[in-house]
Amino acid sequence: MQLPEDQLRAGHIPADLYRQIPPGTDVRRVVIVQEAPRSYRGPIVLALVVTAGSVAVLLVVAFVVQVVAGAAVAVLSATGGLSYAINRTSKTRKGK
Repeated sequence: MQLPEDQLRAGHIPADLYRQIPPGTDVRRVVIVQEAPRSYRGPIVLALVVTAGSVAVLLVVAFVVQVVAGAAVAVLSATGGLSYAINRTSKTRKGK
């Protein structure tokens, strides 16, 4: 019995806990409650979900930027004839 957990499982009360028990207490009826060991599953899953979520957001942003850029090119190419006509008429006015 080298570990305190082994002592508690065997029913032995460690000396530091034994000193905290009030005098006159029946030691056979004392229950020692141990804290459960920490589980790292929750924080690991949270980190993975945050990482996957940020990657998904970046992919959506990249897709939206691509669609906006394509729409901007389409609008600029459609209005290219209109801007050419405006430039041409302004050149004609300077000639008069």
